[in-house]
Amino acid sequence: MGIADHGEPDGPNLSASRAPSEDGDGPAPGDVAIAVRGLRKSYGGVTAVDGLDLEIRRGEIFALLGPNGAGKTTTVEILEGFRTRDAGSVSVLGCDPGSQRRRLKGRMGIVLQSTGVDPYLTVAETVAMYASYYPHPRPIDEVIDLVGLGAKHDARVLKLSGGQQRRLDVAIALAGDPELLFLDEPTTGFDPSARHEAWEVVRSLATLGKTVVLTTHYMDEAQNLADRVAVVAAGRIVAEGSPSSLGGRDTAIARIRYQVPVGLHPPAQFGGEPDPDGFVELHPADLTATLHELTGWALGHGAVLDSLQIIRPSLEDVYLDLTDGSETRPQ
Repeated sequence: MGIADHGEPDGPNLSASRAPSEDGDGPAPGDVAIAVRGLRKSYGGVTAVDGLDLEIRRGEIFALLGPNGAGKTTTVEILEGFRTRDAGSVSVLGCDPGSQRRRLKGRMGIVLQSTGVDPYLTVAETVAMYASYYPHPRPIDEVIDLVGLGAKHDARVLKLSGGQQRRLDVAIALAGDPELLFLDEPTTGFDPSARHEAWEVVRSLATLGKTVVLTTHYMDEAQNLADRVAVVAAGRIVAEGSPSSLGGRDTAIARIRYQVPVGLHPPAQFGGEPDPDGFVELHPADLTATLHELTGWALGHGAVLDSLQIIRPSLEDVYLDLTDGSETRPQ
């Protein structure tokens, strides 16, 4: 459900501009939406979050990835002010959510996995109800149009499709015009079409300068939406960066895979004998030079390499490698 966290904010909403995603010396203090240092949380004798450090810039879409029990849910709940921490420092929009949650209420929007909206209210009535909890809400029709529900303005919630209901969840979270949104598994259970529709809504938030913290199990979702991602395992962040660079994906040596044309036997420098399916795989030190030589050999023999592939580690490959063997613990 989209939750407009009820309460009376201490001041008006602040504007935020979209921050660049390039790595550098780090953003200036005013450009940091969330800063976490040495965060720890245990349940009994079990450690859920183990000295986690995190920094999220204003205006970026940031994805938290991790297996069940990695500690990401506990981390997000501490950021939202719903769970206390044992140790460490946490700053969310310049406030400590542990002691200043009241000041944060009107500046955050939260979209949970399950919905609990009154099914007999219309879309407009639902958004208006949540907007009424805030002193400076965003115009209702503007919010509805922003999430692509303009044509469903007067439709009852029970008449909406699953994807449309998820759009309504986001509209509820946007009703108070928050600076920061938490999206928890926003497309779980969606069909491919509905997922892509939801992605467009999330992307549109970036144009408003919103900071978005996204938790997801879908690697393609993180790849398509996030400016930066962090992988959490065993209560710590084990990798962080842009989706293209995570785990060295941008510098990882690519593999070349091709099917040997019938009647030809490639020399040892091009992989030697093919596997039972007729494919040869190379791990070149110089991709460009090897491709040039391989295609030159094929052209010299009048052969066509229809199945030629260049393969780099996928985000999922990197994720599985980083989280392999991480023990299950409370989230």
